[in-house]
Amino acid sequence: MSSIFSKIVNGDIPSYKIAEDENYFAFLDINPLAEGHTLVIPKKEIDYIFDVDDELLAGMMVFAKKIAKAIDLVCDCKRVGIAVLGLEVPHAHIHLVPINGLHDIEFSKPKLKLSSEEFEKMAEKIRKALLDKSI
Repeated sequence: MSSIFSKIVNGDIPSYKIAEDENYFAFLDINPLAEGHTLVIPKKEIDYIFDVDDELLAGMMVFAKKIAKAIDLVCDCKRVGIAVLGLEVPHAHIHLVPINGLHDIEFSKPKLKLSSEEFEKMAEKIRKALLDKSI
């Protein structure tokens, strides 16, 4: 059975897509800790991140780095934090979260409630930042 993330990659479930290539897909988390909170996944459905083969995992980090730099350009944050939990969806994924302090990336915190317009506006800002040649 396909994970919800595979259904997003296949277009069966809508998402606020940030970027994709032949191996990876990035989209806004719909239960964000902060505006700009993005998920990066391999398109290949693999449950546990440490079961991802080395080459695919390395490429995923390079892909995530580009997305994180774009998030950093458009979000009011000191850094973009990274977290790998792997419990909520059986599909390897990386959380990229704009943070200003250590406690900003605590997943037990209440999630933001954003409108579809706010999600789309943020996705567009990040996509535009990705076009910047310095990333």
